[in-house]
Amino acid sequence: MHEDVIACADLVRRGDPDRFRAVMAAPVAAREKLFPVYAFNLEVSRAPWVTEEPMIAEMRLQWWRDALGEIRDGGPVRRHEVATPLSGVVDAEGAELLDQLVAARRWDVYREPFEDVAHFREYIGKTSANLLLVAARSLAEVPDDTVREAGYALGLANWLRAVPALEQAGRIPLVEGTHQAIRTLAEEGLDHLASARAARRTIPPAARPAMLVLWQAGPVLKAARDRPGRVGDGTLDTAPFRSRLTLMARAATGLW
Repeated sequence: MHEDVIACADLVRRGDPDRFRAVMAAPVAAREKLFPVYAFNLEVSRAPWVTEEPMIAEMRLQWWRDALGEIRDGGPVRRHEVATPLSGVVDAEGAELLDQLVAARRWDVYREPFEDVAHFREYIGKTSANLLLVAARSLAEVPDDTVREAGYALGLANWLRAVPALEQAGRIPLVEGTHQAIRTLAEEGLDHLASARAARRTIPPAARPAMLVLWQAGPVLKAARDRPGRVGDGTLDTAPFRSRLTLMARAATGLW
């Protein structure tokens, strides 16, 4: 792989181990496209957390919006270990989807709660569903709705896993944190996942490696639905050995 892609892979390995494992289970040709996308996501997602100054965080996010604008316009793109390989992976439409992701991440800069459930759903959609759609589109043409449903389910699962850390950081991650509200969210995620899986034959084989990141979504959402108290306890994760076996099975069968 090109040295920039190797740098992206190392960033993902250190900062997003779950996605790193999923990408490493994919063919090498797919890794070269997926690592820049996920390295971008990592850089953007941590930008609001590396400083206590909102203006500096906003400037970091704006830097990425400017870089995406260069990709979208089709002109020269600034030299950067992530932005440069990303420009060879995403097209103008992908850059627009990622720009929406960056804009949604402004919520992370501040401490205000979500306005309502619609705002929360929009945030999950633009951060997680947009990301999965860009990743899948980097490999092949895909049905947007199916990938978006899968991405939304993945986003809910990852968000519920992150609730304790977000609360510790002073954020208000849920519109309503009762057990029933959590159960409802988990059921919503499982419905989206089931709908996406019902249409998974519409995902071309070339794009299926991008869907391996879903390998933990189902078990996490089921755990949140069945025992919503595990969200606050931070105990939604599957046992590591079982998790690895599940990923291996998904990679071998393609049945994400």
